[in-house]
Amino acid sequence: MNPLRNLCVLACFMAVALATNSHRQSNSLGSSEDPSNWVSTSEIEQLPMLKDVTLRRLEGMTVEEGASLLDKLYHLAQFNRVFKPEYVPEPSKIKGYIVGERGQKIEFNLNNFVQTVKRQPNFGNDEVTIFIEGLPQSWSQANKANRKLIQAYEQRYNLQPYAGQQDSDEQKSNSDEQGQQRRKQNQEQDDNTTGDLVVITLGNLIEDFEQYVTLNVERIGEIIGERLVQLTNEVNVPQEIIHLIGQGPAAHVAGIAGRQYTRQTGHKLRRITGLDPARLYAKPENKLSGLARGDADFVDAIHTSAYGMGTQERHGDVDFYPNGPAAGVPGADNVVEASMRATRYYAESVRPGNERNFPAVAASSYKEYKQNNGYGKRAYMGIATSYDIRGDYMLQVNSKSPFGRSTPAQPQTGYHSYHESWKQQQKNLA
Repeated sequence: MNPLRNLCVLACFMAVALATNSHRQSNSLGSSEDPSNWVSTSEIEQLPMLKDVTLRRLEGMTVEEGASLLDKLYHLAQFNRVFKPEYVPEPSKIKGYIVGERGQKIEFNLNNFVQTVKRQPNFGNDEVTIFIEGLPQSWSQANKANRKLIQAYEQRYNLQPYAGQQDSDEQKSNSDEQGQQRRKQNQEQDDNTTGDLVVITLGNLIEDFEQYVTLNVERIGEIIGERLVQLTNEVNVPQEIIHLIGQGPAAHVAGIAGRQYTRQTGHKLRRITGLDPARLYAKPENKLSGLARGDADFVDAIHTSAYGMGTQERHGDVDFYPNGPAAGVPGADNVVEASMRATRYYAESVRPGNERNFPAVAASSYKEYKQNNGYGKRAYMGIATSYDIRGDYMLQVNSKSPFGRSTPAQPQTGYHSYHESWKQQQKNLA
């Protein structure tokens, strides 16, 4: 039985107009995801059974087809709150690993996470980056994007890459004269950048679309937030060095984890980054949920499938929209790949020498960005995003790696402070 079809018959009788869905073509941030966007009876009859909506099916559709299907499911779900946030994996089943000094995986589950950290010498001496995956590794696009991000941090933190995990695309992009110049300019900083990388493989517990849309991001976020409090209280890891990165639905998990940390400690984490924050199909009653500015000292979000698997809603102090808010981005063949591009872009910026590959300009729509020919207040998307910028930013990206256009941006006071490691910041303050 498809619960969406059952509620849709009632929805159609109540609907007074059909949505045109033209907002997907506007590349504007002025529209909102309004549940009053209705679909016709014939469209409802054509909707697949819920169990048949899978990532594999979405990967087999064009960007436009996948976005249209997800748009209908989302708006119908919002009409009668048909989805409830009921899926909460046990903490013992939420697994992850710490990337060791030689690139080895030091595995844990959320129940023994803090105990595992305690056994790691020098953990928390500099940055601590915690990446929460949002889609299962069994899916090729998610696997590839996550692997790129982990490899990038291995390079950034001077960890030994796993055997055979060489990134030929990025190696080629760094072989040109411009890449060599950027590496030389940042060599001193790169040599001083160290840190700890933690990966939480939440996405592996999302086996089907129903689990994806009913994931209780509030409860999972609270559980992770409580572990972060333990990390501070029992391992003396200060919140000033913790950077949470959440992918898709895990972007909201990261936001709530930060909120929970603040509730229990009175302090905020340093930074939370949302990589294509997902639409929330199942929301708590009478409660705002998900990633929001204020969840950390600085919150940034990258939207690459705003009208597909993601959302165009503003979630951070600064929100980046590569090629404007749309169902996908250049080179992405489906909404799953488009959503994973946020992770690919961020990974490219993490690699030493590529920090400023993605210069962006403040704009409220892609049309405004194009009219201004890319001129205006500038910022960098990715690891080098300055913590004092606010608002919506747009940029153009390439269809394949290297994705960043590396356009030189003119420095502007107050908007281009470089992303520094915790250790480097302390040296500058000394």
